[in-house]
Amino acid sequence: MATEKKSLSPTNQQGLDVRSTPRQEMNLFPLDTFAYEFPGREIKIDFEITEFTAICPFADFPDFATIRLQYVPNERCVELKSLKLYINSFREVKIFHEHVINIILEDFVQACDPLSVEIEGDFHVRGNIKTVVKGSYAKAVQSPMSNVQRPHPGLE
Repeated sequence: MATEKKSLSPTNQQGLDVRSTPRQEMNLFPLDTFAYEFPGREIKIDFEITEFTAICPFADFPDFATIRLQYVPNERCVELKSLKLYINSFREVKIFHEHVINIILEDFVQACDPLSVEIEGDFHVRGNIKTVVKGSYAKAVQSPMSNVQRPHPGLE
């Protein structure tokens, strides 16, 4: 049975001037870290960041969200003041909700190298639509009995 391939509708059918801030122009504050003194002892660290703001690339109006981040440190923990300054540096950035969460996830993993991290962007209602975007990462660990890499055990 042959399947018919459907083409997607063109993007931006409203003809709006939509420009996200390019990654290299975001000028995000760097995430600082410190050594986790108990590597191998798994703890979960939760952050709830209630005053996240970025700019909608379509409307040029601010988007507000609560960012929830939970991670299990490996050898480094994120320093809280740098996390606050990093999050606040999105205030002048034009970015879609989906991209915000991916960028924060990438930057957090690059800075901390956690065993796992889960992030959620709970964006305020805009135009009668509520948006929640979730992302996650789990570090692959080498099994001592084989050369197979698996996500870290016990991380959900």
